[in-house]
Amino acid sequence: MKSIKITIIDYDVGNVHSVYNAISKLGYKNINVSSNEGQIKNSDCFILPGVGAFNKCIENFKLNNLDNILGEEVLVKNKPLLGICVGMQILATYGTENGYCEGLDWIPGVVDKIELKKSFRIPHVGWNSVNLNDSKIFSRLEKEPDFYFDHSYSFRCDEKYVDAKCNYGSEIISAVSNGNIYGVQFHPEKSQNNGLKLFRGFFNNV
Repeated sequence: MKSIKITIIDYDVGNVHSVYNAISKLGYKNINVSSNEGQIKNSDCFILPGVGAFNKCIENFKLNNLDNILGEEVLVKNKPLLGICVGMQILATYGTENGYCEGLDWIPGVVDKIELKKSFRIPHVGWNSVNLNDSKIFSRLEKEPDFYFDHSYSFRCDEKYVDAKCNYGSEIISAVSNGNIYGVQFHPEKSQNNGLKLFRGFFNNV
């Protein structure tokens, strides 16, 4: 196993400890939970968790100057980043939760409320099978693994950025990527063995 420096970005909105515990199970030792500029610059890759509303998450992210600090590492130095749930959503161009709110625009797209028939409840909560496209982070997984979801809004973007979809009354984009930037709508840290395999697939490509 490669020795890599991992930073889970802490911007006061993520379930960072669950993510930390999941990654620790894989045997990685050099894991930081931080928004410190020095630690970020000294890292090889990043996990961007997120729980809550799009606008609050992006507000906290920018208040910590992470759009500039992390942007330098990810966009200029091409270090890999994995966004989880709202951490994936804020990678979009903008979101509509609680009104229009600009995102990071690192993966061009829009985050809108899921539109479903009345027979399907929102939020989309629970286990769902995911149909995978070819992606480095899914290299250790079967074609239709189950992952745990908990969301009311979903990513919409050009098909060239789509790595996976699930079906919940309609097709919902479940994973996206743009070069070294990856995002998953589900929670790998809550998805047992499949989640661990996804993390391993991500770290194996650092």
